Amino acid sequence: MLALAFFWFLLLPTPVPSAQEPQENAKANLRVGIIGLDTSHVIAFTKAFQQAGEDDPDLAGFDVVTAYPFGSADIESSASRIPKYTEDMKALGVEIVDTIDQLLAKVDCVLLETNDGRLHLEQALQVFRTGKPVFIDKPTGSNLAEVVAIYRAASHFKAPMFSSSSLRYSAGAQAIRAGKIGRVLGCSTYSPCSLEKTHVDLFWYGIHGVETLYTCMGTGCVSVSHTSSKDFELAVGTWNDGRIGTFRGIRAGTKGYGGIAFGEKGISEIGPYGGYRPLVVQIARFFKTAIPPIAAEETIELYAFMQAAQKSKQQGGKPVMMKNIMQEAEAAADKLLSGELK
Repeated sequence: MLALAFFWFLLLPTPVPSAQEPQENAKANLRVGIIGLDTSHVIAFTKAFQQAGEDDPDLAGFDVVTAYPFGSADIESSASRIPKYTEDMKALGVEIVDTIDQLLAKVDCVLLETNDGRLHLEQALQVFRTGKPVFIDKPTGSNLAEVVAIYRAASHFKAPMFSSSSLRYSAGAQAIRAGKIGRVLGCSTYSPCSLEKTHVDLFWYGIHGVETLYTCMGTGCVSVSHTSSKDFELAVGTWNDGRIGTFRGIRAGTKGYGGIAFGEKGISEIGPYGGYRPLVVQIARFFKTAIPPIAAEETIELYAFMQAAQKSKQQGGKPVMMKNIMQEAEAAADKLLSGELK
């Protein structure tokens, strides 16, 4: 387990929904706003909410009413999507606004979908100051310092938030987390792993497999070593109780999502990707209750795992201690938040 000193800000009470925050009720649909239209997630999530009927209580009761389109300006694969997704959202009846402030005045809860993690802290701070629940899509930030700063700011403003890859909620991973094979003694996961030079290597797409790894293993990683080639990434983590978890990132040959978990009562394939719906159901529940479904500590640690993997790669595969990575990130987060928490 990472030293408690490095998670002091996580010891603050989990935000409790106030009278002003959206609560579970059947009186009126909750109004959802979307920040960033540079990912296919915005179309998938909007359709999931808009098409849910009364016979789908998990997703019924929401209206995606408005969107702020601007995401990445310089990541071509993201920026090039904005014009088309903006028109697609208009066709779905969603109002397009010019500023995040305009969006926040019209909604009860927010999907922060900007694909470029470098923009998330600035955008999230605008939401946090309103106290509205916000889901931040992966990657939470472009580096660990930004991730730490985002969670620290959410706690400061008592703003409910969570962030996750949809792979966390695949049926196989959830079954293992729920005890299908007893206590998990080790796990190896894999996913596609394209890289983006503006982000920590595994943050951009390896996050999917690392999220699966942490869903099965839980927290407690103390060191990470990493091997990289043109076509593959391999991160190996050692947990504080001697368990070992690995992630394999794939850029050549057949690509897919999955892995295998080793437990006290059996060995189990994690299984295939289960689509977006399981994550959207969790988001819907979160928007209604303002209770995050994932502990901040777990999400921060899985990003620390990926940051440590990159540092190990830079050092020729030498093991890197997670506590040192967290110390560096917290110092950098202090600078990022200078003057912002007021």
